[in-house]
Amino acid sequence: MNACTLNGNKKKGGARIVTRKEVAELAQVSEATVSRVFNGIGPMKEETKQRVLEAAKTLNYHPNAIAQNFARRRSGNLGVVLPYVPKVHVFSTYFFSEILSGIGSKVREKGYDLLLMLRSPEEESDYIDIFRSQKVDACIILGSGDTPEERARLKGLQDAGHPFCLVNQHYPGESFNEVDADHTSGSYKAVKHLLEQGFRRIAFLNGSPQFSSSRDRREGYRRALSEAGIDPDQYHHWYYEGNYSRTSGYRAAEALYEHRHEIDAVFSANDRMATGLMQGLRERGWEAGRDYALIGCDNSDAARVTDPPLTSVGAPFYEMGSLAAERLLAQLNGDKESFRLKLDTELVLRQSSRKRP
Repeated sequence: MNACTLNGNKKKGGARIVTRKEVAELAQVSEATVSRVFNGIGPMKEETKQRVLEAAKTLNYHPNAIAQNFARRRSGNLGVVLPYVPKVHVFSTYFFSEILSGIGSKVREKGYDLLLMLRSPEEESDYIDIFRSQKVDACIILGSGDTPEERARLKGLQDAGHPFCLVNQHYPGESFNEVDADHTSGSYKAVKHLLEQGFRRIAFLNGSPQFSSSRDRREGYRRALSEAGIDPDQYHHWYYEGNYSRTSGYRAAEALYEHRHEIDAVFSANDRMATGLMQGLRERGWEAGRDYALIGCDNSDAARVTDPPLTSVGAPFYEMGSLAAERLLAQLNGDKESFRLKLDTELVLRQSSRKRP
């Protein structure tokens, strides 16, 4: 490959701006070919492509990102849909902050920008509206619930061919892109640990059944009890539902306290409800790790600083967000294979689940 002397334009301060024409001359191809290489448009001989890339590297050529996206009819944005709930600080929750950190890190690595969108569960607008605005090329949906209306919206998005992915939610019978954690196995390990510690009367504080993680955790809870020879249905009066908030855990404390002479352990579907429950029961004189055992889920930062420290089922939320972004962006770049990933969980033991002396 022949080298040539080029006298291109200069940026302010004297730095040269290498043009597409210069790359074409060095690679001995047309400007249109250079454009097709960097925009990924049309078939091309590998030899030609490599010659262009080598010329660009030699000249330190960087294509204009805005022009590239325009040529590809792309925005350069990956959208993330978050649930909007009044008085709930979504960004301060461990679950959402970890997933968003994972998404953001991967998006930056791949040269994309991130566009966050808040959506109220009561909104009737279609997810397709997000794509009609041409503000995003693909989107990750967080906080989706299994309702007939939501399924219809997601099916419409899929039928229209728009790339999207669900994180921490799955829909039986559907073929959506999903990245989830094995919450069934996680809750099974938690309840089995309590049983091995000698606790038999185990209450369950769960989240809303519209979330697949709630259904999965209940399945794991029931499986562990059944394997221990306990009929889970006989514990139905020790089953409580919150909304994954600390406040709902605090409110559950009043009802659960009424059964304190029957219950010796509690499994909570997340750490926020567990910490609220701990506070509510402590105010009534009932202490976790002393009067009853307690296990939460998420292994959040709060689990390490509660009194006593909270045993919790850890889920790799950061990795889930990163994987969702990586696989979704791969689809944008030609990988048409759908994906359904399920990551392992881990039981992290601390003092709240210890056996009483």
